[in-house]
Amino acid sequence: QVQLVESGGGSVQAGESLRLACAASGGTFSSYSYAMGWFRQAPGKEREFVAGINWSGQRTSYADSLKGRFTISRDNAKSTVYLQMNGLKPEDTAVYYCAARSYSTLAIATSDYAYWGQGTQVTVSS
Repeated sequence: QVQLVESGGGSVQAGESLRLACAASGGTFSSYSYAMGWFRQAPGKEREFVAGINWSGQRTSYADSLKGRFTISRDNAKSTVYLQMNGLKPEDTAVYYCAARSYSTLAIATSDYAYWGQGTQVTVSS
């Protein structure tokens, strides 16, 4: 079974930065054939797409509202994907989830991902 473990969440002030990491392991996981993504879920809201990256890292996609502030990247040698979040706003407060799919191409729908981490809380205060 593929396991995803997120880290790097926390509480910050508006305008500050955080970098989330997601380490993948187990099952049939291979950095060279799995696309990865980040999603988030705020209280009372549906889980939403944040960013996605293909197997090589050469293709990325972002939610329109986050372009320019968030950057997704990956280190296949470490089986780890990152989410750099700059200029954080209170509305970015949510539980952030890492996801993986056993296809090399990135995707933006939650239903496209078979594997999920447990989530990491990000809280941004004004």
